[in-house]
Amino acid sequence: MRVSQLNLSGAAWRKSSHSNQEGGDCVEIVDGLTVVPVRDSKLTDSPVLLLSPTAFEGLVNYAKQSA
Repeated sequence: MRVSQLNLSGAAWRKSSHSNQEGGDCVEIVDGLTVVPVRDSKLTDSPVLLLSPTAFEGLVNYAKQSA
C-alpha cells in the first residue's frame, strides 16, 4: 500500500491507555494496518505520523523507560 493511498477518514482510532478525562498528553493509533498511524488525541484534525510497527514499538519502549 502506498502511503498516498491510505485513507484514515473512517478509521477506528484507539486512545492510549494513559489517557484521562482531563485531556492530558495523549495519542491515538489505528490497529491492524501495515503502518501505525499516530495522532494527537486533542487535535484530531492535525497531521498524522505514520510509523512502521518496529519504529512504533521502539517509541513505546522509549516512552515507558522515560516515564
